[in-house]
Amino acid sequence: MDKPSIVTCTAPVNIAVIKYWGKRDEDLILPINSSLSVTLHQDQLKTTTTVAISRSFQEDRLWLNGKEEDITHQRLQSCLREIRRLARKRQHDGDARATDSVGLSHKVHICSVNNFPTAAGLASSAAGFACLVYTLAQAFGVEGELSGIARQGSGSACRSMYGGFVQWIMGSKEDGKDSVAQQVEPESHWPELRILVLVASSERKPIGSTSGMQTSVQTSSLLQHRADAVVPRRMVDMIEAVRKKDFPAFAELTMKDSNQFHATCLDTHPPIFYLSSVSQQIIHLVHRYNKYCGETRVAYSFDAGPNAVIFTLQQFVPEFVQLVQHFFPPDRNGEDFIKGLPVKCAALPLELKQNIGLEPVPKGISYIISTKAGPGPRVVDDPSEHLLSAEGLPKKTA
Repeated sequence: MDKPSIVTCTAPVNIAVIKYWGKRDEDLILPINSSLSVTLHQDQLKTTTTVAISRSFQEDRLWLNGKEEDITHQRLQSCLREIRRLARKRQHDGDARATDSVGLSHKVHICSVNNFPTAAGLASSAAGFACLVYTLAQAFGVEGELSGIARQGSGSACRSMYGGFVQWIMGSKEDGKDSVAQQVEPESHWPELRILVLVASSERKPIGSTSGMQTSVQTSSLLQHRADAVVPRRMVDMIEAVRKKDFPAFAELTMKDSNQFHATCLDTHPPIFYLSSVSQQIIHLVHRYNKYCGETRVAYSFDAGPNAVIFTLQQFVPEFVQLVQHFFPPDRNGEDFIKGLPVKCAALPLELKQNIGLEPVPKGISYIISTKAGPGPRVVDDPSEHLLSAEGLPKKTA
């Protein structure tokens, strides 16, 4: 049997601070507005994908989080098709690196795992499709602008092709060639920025983003106003806030944009509710804490699900985490409750607890992931990290 050629890569999750909601073209996944995100560090949240190519494979196959899935999924097929097309084009153009050693006619086996709950509003499709496209590109020797291909898998995946602070430019062309992602600043730009993911639930969300968006575009007049009149200005302001590392401006824009996105969900007919009562308590907690401090120290952002993503600066992390633990007392002891970057202990002044005055919600938050901005996709050099064996089948995990 022919030994397959095997490549493994990892890709990050990104969290939009200026939200993408609504497509102007469903097939090409072209958005009705531009968006801006922060790429989260892969030490805490990542997708790992292995691609194996071999002449002895009978068909293309896909395994996701340990389970074989249907590879005929339309969006997956567009990514595969596009990478194979570019590889053929390179070969045709006589590029030495695109020799037939990758076997353009050969079948692929793809195996992918997330180190976080899938479909719980943690941008798993963004990391997944970014990782798929990046790994396929490495396997087939394709270089150049890949974010437009990742976009055809999942819109927000185009932003996971870069690290740091990334904008997805909506573009205006019919064919979507100018709807691509671009790095605004690298992850090293704002080292003090910290991100806390407050996981309110790991259940699947009641309404997936794709169908939710479609209904919003068809029925929400607020959504159209947002795309035309609000987002363009916010994009300019947000890029400026990031470049200047102006946290209060960044925080205010982030919260306002999150709230407007959820307002468009409510303006959708019938309405969509992604925020839970716990989400609303977190919103109150953030505003009351900022008011108590007399300055904006913390911001929240919610995607299509109840989990809160908190942005703050390193020096404020211990006190805010302590506050979360106080008002959402965990089921378990402290160590398990905080995953990721270590958080120092802090004492809460009684006055602060009284001032916030919320009713505690026991077990309202399952756990916190403590992280920061991180790099874009990476090739994994260690062959022992491959998810597929030398035969191109998923390795048995212990």
